[in-house]
Amino acid sequence: MNDPLVLLPGMMCDARLFLPQIVAMGGDAPVMVAPITGGERIEEIASGLLPVLPQRFALAGLSMGGIVAMEILRRAPERVLRLALMDTDPLAESPEAAAWREPLIVKARAGQLDEAMSAVLKPDHLAPGPQRFDVLATVREMAGGLGPEIFVRQMRALQRRRDQQATLRRYKGPALVLCGAHDGMCPVKRHELMAELMPGARLEVIDAAGHLPTLEAPEAVNDALLRWLGQPYVLR
Repeated sequence: MNDPLVLLPGMMCDARLFLPQIVAMGGDAPVMVAPITGGERIEEIASGLLPVLPQRFALAGLSMGGIVAMEILRRAPERVLRLALMDTDPLAESPEAAAWREPLIVKARAGQLDEAMSAVLKPDHLAPGPQRFDVLATVREMAGGLGPEIFVRQMRALQRRRDQQATLRRYKGPALVLCGAHDGMCPVKRHELMAELMPGARLEVIDAAGHLPTLEAPEAVNDALLRWLGQPYVLR
């Protein structure tokens, strides 16, 4: 592993989402966690990140971070050496999902960010067991640090996101599609679709995890990422 690694966290998350991965991989290559807080559209967030990212890099995104990763790939495919998409979704927002976000935006603006986050990430989105409540507590801490304005911005960006299936079909480099078996937000079938779209993709399902496998099953995720980082390049 020598490529710079760029990690994109999920909605209302910061570098703590990837702490086990930073510790495991930071000794071998540059590791950068890039915030996805800079716009009300996925396109804005991606265009704001591209000038500050390395010239060429391995790119891994989880949840909303994966959605931003796909937009970065769409805009600058020549800069993405390898791609990892974790617990995410390549499809555009449905009208029903966009409408579901509206009352949560109202809650956040009214000072009820905790309640809004509880609706976004529920215990059954994670693997069963008492550890899920520790993960939820970490997410609440991260969300509290980012605050309601970022919540509203990110919800708006998700409402307006585009379909990225064509972007993935064009990608020929080393690709990892990873998800937790218990992900109640982005199901395994959605990841099977993503893996089928990319000819160089490998699908890995983590049995002991749900929507946030980097925290729920960090060793399994680290192993999968290291295998991905060690894959030879594919001629495009």
